[in-house]
Amino acid sequence: MRRIYTRTGDNGTTGIFGGERVEKDDIRIEANGTIDELNTVIGIVRSLLPEQDEWHEWLYEIQMELMSCMSHVATPSVKRGENPNTLRTDLTGLLEKRMDTMNAAMEDNGYFILPGGTQISAQLHHARVIARRAERRLCTLHRQDPVPQSLLEFINRLSDLFFVMARYEMYRQHWTEEKWKAFGYKRKASTPDQSK
Repeated sequence: MRRIYTRTGDNGTTGIFGGERVEKDDIRIEANGTIDELNTVIGIVRSLLPEQDEWHEWLYEIQMELMSCMSHVATPSVKRGENPNTLRTDLTGLLEKRMDTMNAAMEDNGYFILPGGTQISAQLHHARVIARRAERRLCTLHRQDPVPQSLLEFINRLSDLFFVMARYEMYRQHWTEEKWKAFGYKRKASTPDQSK
């Protein structure tokens, strides 16, 4: 087996696509590290799912797409045409359809929910917040060097998807969600009119 260590990063830099070296805390590396972290938590979710669970297949698809995303994040925009990895253009729409299907089966949620519940639900909430952080890092990178729009949209939908999946996991396991407060518009609607 080849050595896993190269010693080339001992000076605090790392290589990106095209051969350039950047600081290890460069925003491009921060963004990719966060996407990698997200991919790892998705792997944990898959490890907790029953073997025949239908979620395995599309979580696998998401993981594979995240690897392509990382490849493009590691590529400066001027060299993007040289990157052999393609980004799917259909996946964001598929995620939206899956969310719509799950939401249709559940009662409308008008509350902020405490993360937790089953192990799977808790890990999905973990994935949700990492996806949000990845999106923030990508927005910072995007201001410095444009990121493909489809990639930004995909990461944005992932955080929504994992929220819906966390709720749906509670629903299908017949667990009660722990609520914090009603959304602001719900509270306003229930407040009596004091002007009368």
